[in-house]
Amino acid sequence: MQDKPFLLSGRNTIIHKVRKFDLLILNGDDYPPVLVTHKGLKEYTGQIPDNKRDAKMLDMELIDVTLGEIFSDEKVLIFVQTINGKEYKVDYSKIGTPQFITVHQDSLF
Repeated sequence: MQDKPFLLSGRNTIIHKVRKFDLLILNGDDYPPVLVTHKGLKEYTGQIPDNKRDAKMLDMELIDVTLGEIFSDEKVLIFVQTINGKEYKVDYSKIGTPQFITVHQDSLF
């Protein structure tokens, strides 16, 4: 079994751990997807891969937070730790504002 390019911590934290794969975070149908790279986070505007296999071909890992193996339901607040040592806060109650994706903590290492 292949190791996943991310870890889960607590009830709403995702830790990106493999530079080769970007993470595409899906949070239900009403919220925009978020792309996590080794450099940071941004709202994803591209075509969402149909399945995990298609995502792997694009060097992405699909993370649907509503699945039981992740967080089991939609989240209004998600924290993401990136490889570059920053922790970001994704606040889905602030979509369309500069506060949607913000740096929560810098240089955790």
